[in-house]
Amino acid sequence: MLRDKLIARLREMGEAPDHQRLAAEVLGIRGAPEALARRLVAQALVIEDRREAWRSTGDRICSGAPAAPGVYVLRDTDGQVLYVGKATNVRRRLRTHFAERRWRAIGPALARAAAAEWHIVGSEIEALLTEATLIRELRPVVNVQTGAPDLNTREIPAALIRDVLVIVPSVEEDSVELLAARAEGGWMLQRTRRNGADLAVHATRVRKFFKPSAAATLPFAPLVFSWLAGRGQAATRIDPHDARSARELAARLSALLADERLFAERLMIYS
Repeated sequence: MLRDKLIARLREMGEAPDHQRLAAEVLGIRGAPEALARRLVAQALVIEDRREAWRSTGDRICSGAPAAPGVYVLRDTDGQVLYVGKATNVRRRLRTHFAERRWRAIGPALARAAAAEWHIVGSEIEALLTEATLIRELRPVVNVQTGAPDLNTREIPAALIRDVLVIVPSVEEDSVELLAARAEGGWMLQRTRRNGADLAVHATRVRKFFKPSAAATLPFAPLVFSWLAGRGQAATRIDPHDARSARELAARLSALLADERLFAERLMIYS
């Protein structure tokens, strides 16, 4: 390794090292004046020290990361959020962040990464929404900051832009996520057990969400509509306004959740 070669040659040269020779033989920089050569050697040692610390940090973070789908957050030593991302396999994706080949091209901000946290999810759309929410809330310095998704910039059939309740997998095997999206942009995710034990309460909560007086939420529903128009075309969904009451909505959901074929052929993978 470069750092080891520099240190070995410095030891060989003793108290009066020839920095111009070091720059030429180890760094491949020939003809540099003595002062510049000395500075280049010193900078190379510092960079290599940082590289080793960065790799050590990567090994520590990756060893504790889950090999599961999720959204992850990278922070520096002061706790500042550097980056938010999503992955099918969080551990594998973090390993790519800290791969040897990434060091030379890595930006100054990501080079400060010292810790990570993650949120395991049950589906692609949950990952998309979680990532968008965290970027909006945490303002990571590396992610490109954008506004709320705009329906006008997405190829979504007009028929899909309406209030909808989508049933998607949950990280808990005995549960599902009820994803509610309003045409005006609001969305909500409600976890409920497949045995129907919570449906009376949760159906009431969903019905309240779709009322005109419902409180505003982050306007990320365009992500839901865009997903339904693409990779989520096969997702189970219902029109929440077809049910005349919370009890009727709970009954419809109960019948769907009792179907053993629900999600059986809909493994949702994202990159």
